[in-house]
Amino acid sequence: MTGNVIFDPLIPWPLVWLLAALAVAITGFALWRGLAGWWLRGLASAAILAALVNPALQTEERNPLSDIVVLVVDESASQRLADRPEQTARAIARIEAQVAALENTELRIVRVGDGEGNEGTLLMTALAAALAEVPRARLAGAILLTDGQVHDLDRAPPMAAPLHALLTGQRDDWDRRLVVRNAPAFAILGEQVTLTLRIEDQGAVPATMGPTTQVRVSIDGGPAQSYTVPLNRDIDVPLVLDHAGRNVIQFSVAVEEGELTDRNNEAVVQINGVRDRLRVLLVSGEPHAGERTWRNLLKSDSSVDLVHFTILRPPDKHDGVPVSELSLIAFPTRELFVDKIDEFDLIIFDRYKRRGILPALYLENVRDYVRKGGAVLIAAGPDYASAESLYRSPLADILPGAPTARVIEEGYRPAITDLGQRHPVTEGLEAEADGPWGRWFRLIEVEAASGQSVMSGPGNRPLLVLDRVGEGRVALMASDHAWLWSRGFEGGGPQLELLRRLAHWMMKEPDLEEESLGASAEGQRMAITRRSLSEGPRSVEITRPDGETETLELEETAPGRFQATYEGPEIGLYRLSDAELETVIALGPSAPREFEETIASGAPLAPAVEPTRGGILPIHAGLPDIRTVREGRLAAGRGWIGITPRGAYLTADLRITPLAPAWVMLLLAAALSLGAWLREGRR
Repeated sequence: MTGNVIFDPLIPWPLVWLLAALAVAITGFALWRGLAGWWLRGLASAAILAALVNPALQTEERNPLSDIVVLVVDESASQRLADRPEQTARAIARIEAQVAALENTELRIVRVGDGEGNEGTLLMTALAAALAEVPRARLAGAILLTDGQVHDLDRAPPMAAPLHALLTGQRDDWDRRLVVRNAPAFAILGEQVTLTLRIEDQGAVPATMGPTTQVRVSIDGGPAQSYTVPLNRDIDVPLVLDHAGRNVIQFSVAVEEGELTDRNNEAVVQINGVRDRLRVLLVSGEPHAGERTWRNLLKSDSSVDLVHFTILRPPDKHDGVPVSELSLIAFPTRELFVDKIDEFDLIIFDRYKRRGILPALYLENVRDYVRKGGAVLIAAGPDYASAESLYRSPLADILPGAPTARVIEEGYRPAITDLGQRHPVTEGLEAEADGPWGRWFRLIEVEAASGQSVMSGPGNRPLLVLDRVGEGRVALMASDHAWLWSRGFEGGGPQLELLRRLAHWMMKEPDLEEESLGASAEGQRMAITRRSLSEGPRSVEITRPDGETETLELEETAPGRFQATYEGPEIGLYRLSDAELETVIALGPSAPREFEETIASGAPLAPAVEPTRGGILPIHAGLPDIRTVREGRLAAGRGWIGITPRGAYLTADLRITPLAPAWVMLLLAAALSLGAWLREGRR
């Protein structure tokens, strides 16, 4: 219980001070005149003034409130390295014991995990939220238990009490990390693109570490190649992408003994490969209605460079027509099929038959071109079944179908085979049509010796056969009536989509691979897709960033397409594999922000701690004592940190008792005045 005197004047304070000045003047005048009752006059004036200010005794009954110390514990991923969890546990136990020993003081603990996505450690955000729930008058101090690597210092709240930081980690901690300084999102196939890497050491690096290290580079999960590179220096890495679509490039460095973590020893870069121009050579034989279809299809795409020649007349034919009138330019056979054949991405023979223009040596060049990675499409007409067929040439070594010399002339509707339902070139084509496809009226009978028959004609005879030869690809269309669909005959059909997919499959577009394992990420969720021509259940093994593995069963959502979704428990690099294929995908960055700086340091926290006169102390040097200090004094020293007692309280009862009623003071003033008059009168 406490008490103090309060005043509740009956008149405004300025008037009170005016009357007080007047009373002092009158009392002084009486003293100057030598009046014997001057002191009685002064006391009477004081009594009148006391009555006017109305003094009272205020008595409070107070319930003391405890001081509050806030402890913010960093439990982010970097705090789980080495022995930091044990250090954190010991520090919490010590702080709890010391605060409990302080009089009228309580401890509030706030735990902070990883921020959402890749935000890092949001320690100051958590501190601000905790302080918002603590009355300012009760806050005695705050302690941050962390490695010092925070990523929201700009959100540090204003502090009315000391702020301290206790740092985990050891004096000899060191770590090596791989950083991708620069990487483009797109690159042109066949052209060199440069990535910038940096492998740097942090902390107390052992003297035994040399100036170089080995970095391994792997593309799309393939075999890794090793290179010796210098440390702590930017390195330019030239790369040439060899296929369109997403190229996943993985860099990694070996884990050295004593490193804090290997989570930042890898980096993944995803670059989309795009073709500058698709170079196509179209060689047409006997003119027919479908020739214009091929030309219109290829010319409609601005990214296609088309070279088109139509062979109308063999060189040994003598009909008296001047050579200058046969064509505007000569057919540069040697230039196309010897000198520049490797510059083409696709060669199309449209109803072409041997007429002596292309010698066997040139056709051998085409065969070798396919085996080295090129693509050839045969659009067969009656010429393919004749004695001058391209099959009766060196190209027979790579063609998937042998002609029987029979040409079937009857109406039929092209059909997708069972295998074609699973192949990405023809998958879902029937579902895109509004009704039944229009009929074709010619089929060149072939015997499929190799490859995959994805479309069929009458009697389930092969109509479209796809095959891989060496590193290249070959397609055989055993009919020259695809143009009927483009004209809308009997409702037409998906001619444009079929030919587009066919061309892209031959260009090795990843989205049209028959056997593929891929994944796409959105936040922490990845969508996994496995394509296969074979039947049966499928599963994929997932290796998480922490090295743990688990198996995920895939569901067949369409013929040849198996899918599943997976929620990644943490950001980082995930490896997907089954018995045949392997790929990698990064949820967020492969090396999260939490692992960019792993060495404990108080420098990031200094701007928030120093203005409060708090301290930053490493735990490895010993856990500090907690003392009480007065407000505004230095709150940290060697081996100790300070908190400021607040003495906050809650008023339970309040009583006000007048010290003297006004009538009593007025009566006293009258008595004193009368006493002064009598004393002066007797004299």
